[in-house]
Amino acid sequence: MKYLFGPVPSRRLGSSLGVDMVPPKVCSFDCIYCQLGRTTEKIVDRKEYVPVSGVLSEIKDFVESGQECDYITLSGSGEPTLNSGMGEIIKGIKSLTVNPVAVLTNASLITDSKVREELGLADLIVPSLDAATQLVFEKLNRPHPRIKVEDIIVGLTNFTRSFETKVWLEVMLVEGINDAASELSELRHAIEAIRPDKVQLNTVVRPPAEEYARPLTQKRLDDIAGILDAEVIADFSRRDVKAYKGGREELIVNLLKRRPCTISDISSALGFHENEVVKYVEVLGREGVIAGSITGNKKYFRYVGGL
Repeated sequence: MKYLFGPVPSRRLGSSLGVDMVPPKVCSFDCIYCQLGRTTEKIVDRKEYVPVSGVLSEIKDFVESGQECDYITLSGSGEPTLNSGMGEIIKGIKSLTVNPVAVLTNASLITDSKVREELGLADLIVPSLDAATQLVFEKLNRPHPRIKVEDIIVGLTNFTRSFETKVWLEVMLVEGINDAASELSELRHAIEAIRPDKVQLNTVVRPPAEEYARPLTQKRLDDIAGILDAEVIADFSRRDVKAYKGGREELIVNLLKRRPCTISDISSALGFHENEVVKYVEVLGREGVIAGSITGNKKYFRYVGGL
């Protein structure tokens, strides 16, 4: 499939069929913790990056094949709301299947009333809000210059007041960046204004774009969950990817035995979607089979032993 990937196991959504809405790393942010590396094209202008007809054709094939999933998730390798055909895609999916539609978004374009209307067609959106002050927002998410976090907060607040779509707000916490008491206080005020259905805390559990993006401890996450009235979804002992689509881990290891590779290199060489590669790399890294290091602003993974 050209535009779909998975279904892949998801901590929040169960079995999730991913829909890639934009080319790799086309995004409005360049987050220091991004598992897919640095943003190559930082933009805020919407256009039909992938064709609506192509996406819906693959959805139709998936449904007719009898395969199952818990959610059809608009996500992929960049910011999905940048695709101007998002509303048509959501409507088209709903005409083909009863599976609920989720959108994973950094919320950067939720300031646009048209984007809010299109997101309102989904069953669930999972927007990010990692900071509530512009200084920390810029340090952590490295947004396009036109994006202001106060506008995002207003956009999210307007969305929850106007649509019945469920909102699970995700906060990604990075040690020493957005975990200070003052920033958490501002986040709490923003969350009280937005009134999402859930607040979910995450931290850096996968290889980040920048080495200095460090995770919080489980205890610190639990403490902050009390402050923000949130649940912790970060799982430091995740094993759910093991043996998923058997043989893929071995293929990745065999490739890395020959040469160090980036996530993109592995994806291109083996034909797996980058989001799937990340899941295998996470498990292999935790098992000590592979290790990563930064060279020339790119993260390379190499084989170190085992499997």
